[in-house]
Amino acid sequence: MSEKASGEREGPAPAGAVTISDVKELMRRKDEIEAQIKANYDVLESQKGVGMNEPLVDGEDYPRADVDLYQVRTARHNIVCLQNDHKAIMKQVEEALHQLHARDKEKQARDMAEAQSEAASCRPDQGPHPAQAFAKVNSISPGSPASTAGLQVDDEIVEFGSVNTQNFQSLQNVGDVVQHSEGKPLNVTVIRRGERHQLRLVPTRWAGKGLLGCNIIPL
Repeated sequence: MSEKASGEREGPAPAGAVTISDVKELMRRKDEIEAQIKANYDVLESQKGVGMNEPLVDGEDYPRADVDLYQVRTARHNIVCLQNDHKAIMKQVEEALHQLHARDKEKQARDMAEAQSEAASCRPDQGPHPAQAFAKVNSISPGSPASTAGLQVDDEIVEFGSVNTQNFQSLQNVGDVVQHSEGKPLNVTVIRRGERHQLRLVPTRWAGKGLLGCNIIPL
């Protein structure tokens, strides 16, 4: 039996920035532990199919002579230790994946903010005259993607993804953007009670109809 399996335990994942390589190493160790657990169960199976709980004494309380008691006890001990190691490694895998996901979300948010800032600095319509709205929200369903994004009834839409006053022709323009952006964030700029607001709307399938859960009418 592997003394390393039951005795030595490798340290936790390195603190700080988790990398894909760290996750791959954790998964390799997980697979190794699972293989060792299986090997120890195979030992029990080879001993008359003795499992983890079958008694090792006969009906008269004498040690069983039909199995190798040392091998059985060692395998059982190894399995208990390895199962604890497996729980620990799975927790490390979960934490590492969570860190990677959180870091990816932060990077996406930074990239989006930089892109918005760059686009704003290049817009020719940034001047004393505010951009004109081309559509208006006249209803929103509770629990919908539109509601989650913070849209409100009577919001006047200035920009909806790539659609703005300059290129807006009909609501089909908005519909096309929505259909091609399912699951992807869209920048939506609205005028609400005279103030300009920027929202992040993700067209998503939900319990209700459509991908937005709101009704928009042209102005």
